[in-house]
Amino acid sequence: MIRQQAGLSVARFCALAGIARPTWYRQRRRAPGAPAKGPWPRPVSDRVAAVVHAYALRYPAWGHRKIWALTVADGHEVSMRTVHRILDERGLLNGRRYQAERRELAKARKATFHDPPTRRNRVWQTDFTELETRAGGTWQLSGVIDYVTKFCLTCPVTATKTWREAVAALEAARERAGEVLGHPLITDLVDRDTGELHPIRVVTDNGPCYKAGAFARYIVSRPEFEHVRTRHRSPETNGVIER
Repeated sequence: MIRQQAGLSVARFCALAGIARPTWYRQRRRAPGAPAKGPWPRPVSDRVAAVVHAYALRYPAWGHRKIWALTVADGHEVSMRTVHRILDERGLLNGRRYQAERRELAKARKATFHDPPTRRNRVWQTDFTELETRAGGTWQLSGVIDYVTKFCLTCPVTATKTWREAVAALEAARERAGEVLGHPLITDLVDRDTGELHPIRVVTDNGPCYKAGAFARYIVSRPEFEHVRTRHRSPETNGVIER
């Protein structure tokens, strides 16, 4: 009725309404008051949904293809498209989580550098640096430096650069800061007037060791720290430790 009153063709009406012409014709053939068809049974999705969901939570950085491969390896017959649909319906697609994570990181970077700190123990920067020996070996130097004082708290030398070495460097820096201050580091982060805790923002690049779930769990377990990652291909954001 609306289409006829407006003098629109079926193609024009469907374009304005944002629906496909087959959908319009199908709805037109339906008897007035008849209930819409569906939802259709989805036995495959119902059978593997719990498995797909569990793998997505266990490996949050993986996309639907790897989740599908794990599901198939477990002996489940399911298509890649079905796994993609399950993740999409539950808000677990890697692309959506990635964009949300990038927005949160951008807000954290703005809070860190929009008003640069003027006192010690407000921002620390850490990174791995490769040192090649004359014999052809490679060592990893994991320095941690205070942004304001430019004081290097620690720089352990290790053979690898995993989340374990990254955590060990921060633990060494935390202990070293307490030794220099003469009291636990967390005491220096509490406002004497309000009692509010101001955690140190630990700035890193986007290396795999800093994106690991175990590193994130360590940061959450330490009230002294907050983690801020730099933008991709922006080493100047972590310039003190880079220099």
